[in-house]
This record gives sequence, structure tokens and C-alpha cells, in this order.
Amino acid sequence: MTTVFIDGQAGTTGLQITERLQSRKDLELVYLRDEERKDPARRQACLQEADVSILCLPDDAAREAVALAEDKGRIIDASTAHRVAAGWDYGLPELGTAAREALRQSTRVSNPGCYPQGFILLLSPLIESGLLDKSTLLRCHALSGYSGGGRSMIEQRQAFSPQQAEALNSQVYGLTLAHKHVPEMHKYTGIDHPPIFSPTVAHYYQGMLVQIPLFRDELNESTPSEVHACLADRYIDEPFIEVMPLGLDMTDDGFLNPTACNGTNKVQLMVFASKTQYLLVARYDNLGKGAAGAAVQNLNLMLGIDETLAL
Repeated sequence: MTTVFIDGQAGTTGLQITERLQSRKDLELVYLRDEERKDPARRQACLQEADVSILCLPDDAAREAVALAEDKGRIIDASTAHRVAAGWDYGLPELGTAAREALRQSTRVSNPGCYPQGFILLLSPLIESGLLDKSTLLRCHALSGYSGGGRSMIEQRQAFSPQQAEALNSQVYGLTLAHKHVPEMHKYTGIDHPPIFSPTVAHYYQGMLVQIPLFRDELNESTPSEVHACLADRYIDEPFIEVMPLGLDMTDDGFLNPTACNGTNKVQLMVFASKTQYLLVARYDNLGKGAAGAAVQNLNLMLGIDETLAL
């Protein structure tokens, strides 16, 4: 029996992880009771005694938890705090065989951000194959449901009047061009320059689209079939990555639904193209593969069991 401590169990990601793990017979879940959450000694005991701790916390609290653990037990950190930190393995197994094996052996895993997963999964095969030069100046547009903003945004949005919901239906943010996800998007694609990243939050609960526009000459004049084949070949054996058929109409009267993968750990990758332009799109659940599902997948790998269990 493996003991798993969920630190921050009452938050959005913590609740989602609990939901996925609570019926497992191979795990014993450990929580802090309400009155224990501000007790450093009790929290430290859980962090040091559990086989695996999953941190569903703000960045500073996650760093504090790692310090309290004192190198005891294994940790999955769902915050941004350690995603590009030395000594931490990045929790995106689909990066390849070496990444998956590192996660199996790791004691410190940083769960990837929701937006970066689509960006990295779309670009990495193209860069590795030489279809896209890593010196290319890239831009990324993305859309997410408001659950990506955590409990405070969820509570705020759910309290909206109909007038507020209409007036604030979608909002672009990250306008300082220094979004906290950019460092991992930069690092784990291996590109030379950080991308211009423009995220939007919309007035629906969950679901995500990540979009990367490219000109054909930026893809070394590759045909749509060549770009699609590169992605399809790379992910042919990945259980959670689905490269959608080229030319298949996945729209509803021309509109692409961001919620079609909700409730799953699936990522759908799509290639749209004209004669001179491409749009690469990833669609997935920001609370599933984008957060809780990714944490469970990494937990399974760390425990040496089927990574699809409970997903």
C-alpha cells in the first residue's frame, strides 16, 4: 500500500486529484484536517512520512513544503515553483523515452503547466525532425475556461450576474508578455527565443485550446501532409495523444469547440493549413491532462505501474 499525501487537497486541482485516486485499492490517501492545515509540525510529518506527496499549492507554499520534507519521500509539485528548477524532472512523459524513464526513477517531479503542454507537444516533434528551426520567432495564442485561474477566479466567475458574464465573456491577459508559463515553454521545446504568448480566459468552466500560427516558409516549405505525419509518427504509441486526421472537419459550422476533451486525459493535436499558412492546435481539458490528470499519470509512472490507471 502506497501512502499519498495531497497537500492542498481543498483546492481545485487537489479535489480533482482526490476524485481520481480515492477509489484506488493500491493507495492510502492522507489529508490534513481543517484544524491541522496551519500546523507546521503536522504538515511536516505528513510530508516526511508519506511515500509520495502531491503539492497543490501556491508557489511560495510549495517551496515551503519542499523545505519541510527535507529530502524525505517523493514529491509531485503541481505549482509553477520548480518547473525549470535544477534537480527536478519535468512531468511530461510524452517528451520521449528518456523523459518517461526519468519520471519512473524521480523523487522530485514538477507537473507541467496547462498551457505549455499543448505548445510543447505540438512543437517538439517538428523541431526534432528539422521541419522547424529552433531559431524561429514563435507566437502562441491560447484560450482556457476560468477554472484555470483557481479557486478565487472560480468563485468570482460563478458569482457573476448575467450582465457581468456578458460584459466579461472573454478577457485577454498576460499583457506584460511575462506570463509565468513562458520559461517552461522556452526550455522544454529547446527554442532559442521565448515565444510571444497571448492567453485568454473565457466565461466557461473548463477546456482549452492552444494555437500556434506559422508560415509555410517557417516550416521549411513542408507540406501539410509532412507536418501532420511528423506529429502522427511521433505520438503513434502515446495513450493520451490523438493526432486528428488531416482534413477532417472537427468544427461545428466552422467553430472549434474548446470543451470537446473535457473529463478526459486526452490531448488532440490538429493541423490546419492553407497554401502559405499553418495553424497548429492542441485541445484538452485544463483540469485533466492540464493539471490533475497529468499529476496522476506522473504518480503512476513513479510507482512503476500502468500510467493510464484511473485515467
